[in-house]
Amino acid sequence: MNFNKQEKKAFPKPLPLSKLIGPSFIILGMGLGSGELVLWPYLSSNFGLGIIWAAILGITFQFFINMEIERYTLATGESIFVGLARKFGRFAPVWFISTTLIPWMWPGIIASSATVLAAALNIGYSKYVGIALLIIIGILFSLGRVVYKTQESIQKTIILVGVPFIFIVTLFLAKGPDWQALAVGVVGKGDGFWFLPVGLPFATFLGALAYAGAGGNLNLAQSFYVKEKGYGMGKFSGRITNILRGNSEDIKLEGTTFNVNKDNVDRFNTWWKRINIEHALLFWLTGAFTMVLLSLLAFSTVFADPGVETGINFLIHEAAAIARQTFPFLGTIFLVMAGVMLFGTQFAVFGSNSRIASENLVIANREKFQITSLPKYFYIFLWVQIFAGIAIFAAGFTEPLGLIVIGAVMNAFSMFIYSGMLLLLNSSILSKPLRPSPFRLIAVGLAFLFYGGFSVYTIFQNLQKLI
Repeated sequence: MNFNKQEKKAFPKPLPLSKLIGPSFIILGMGLGSGELVLWPYLSSNFGLGIIWAAILGITFQFFINMEIERYTLATGESIFVGLARKFGRFAPVWFISTTLIPWMWPGIIASSATVLAAALNIGYSKYVGIALLIIIGILFSLGRVVYKTQESIQKTIILVGVPFIFIVTLFLAKGPDWQALAVGVVGKGDGFWFLPVGLPFATFLGALAYAGAGGNLNLAQSFYVKEKGYGMGKFSGRITNILRGNSEDIKLEGTTFNVNKDNVDRFNTWWKRINIEHALLFWLTGAFTMVLLSLLAFSTVFADPGVETGINFLIHEAAAIARQTFPFLGTIFLVMAGVMLFGTQFAVFGSNSRIASENLVIANREKFQITSLPKYFYIFLWVQIFAGIAIFAAGFTEPLGLIVIGAVMNAFSMFIYSGMLLLLNSSILSKPLRPSPFRLIAVGLAFLFYGGFSVYTIFQNLQKLI
């Protein structure tokens, strides 16, 4: 694995905040359809809002992890995967390909989308609905010219329509006691318990923690999007374009470095402040706000109702309750919005996975796989995932929540591993003025311990059941 020497250039002048908005829409969209719309509302509808503290903690951990990912790309202009390969060698790209494709090959999110859209259209759910949605994802990616722009545009549209709708419906339906339950749930007080209720399924809880945001290796894909948005030294990198429409761009694997002097460090610090604001507003605040509102909506409409314990059906029960308490058509609109948000999440997940796998393939063997063929590898991995999802549907695995939990537990473990890798990378490779502060090190260190502790406990708990 040979890396060429990095070219040196002056650090680009900081862009205004308005021109930095975009990458966080993609990573937020990847979280909307898993943790925000499914797992946390599902847990809240079964166990109440006393667990909502963990959702806020989970997305806070992911904010700090994501910013360390952005820090490396801002300073170097290359993806975090190149940096991790520099630090940890050939092990790193092989690890990231396997821990990206295996956990996410379970098409739980698109199965959820197919379930609620079938209910909204009043047609019977079958594996063919999920298969059709998978094929539509492939077609959408094949129509856009630049992959990043396609993802940003679709996610931005879904979020700007979906979040206000959820806000209005929740304000209309949630009553005073529901808001009180939410207020005390933020600090961990539930109905008869503190922090964790009796009977809470730890695998589902761990999955929800991992998906309080994007989850798993998807967080690392933020590196691609800030690079292609032109953050800092990423200005000098190329973008993946559609192989069917030509207009290819010059893509570089190695980044561009700079002299660490006062002017360049001052520019870096200005960039750093602005991209923190962008990610805090769009990812952390909007994500936490949406996750809390969706959990509150589920609690206020279907808490402890018969049937909510049976997987994704809680969303259908929720829509029926909304229809009874408001207007029949509003329940249908809720299902359509939920289905579209879930579809958007699967769309973003496949795009990010394909980016991760294709770049790590090149990093793993640069003699055999050329950086100029990166767009081709992207579309190969995209369709491999789509066909894998079709095969899983065809084999009869269609229960959405079970598929989501399987992938989520795997992703939580991968987050435990790469959180530690990030700490080592940014604390050693970057120049001292660019390294994370003690506060940031503590925040990511706590995430490392948190994900690791819950992962080990969940694995141990399930092993005991097998013995």
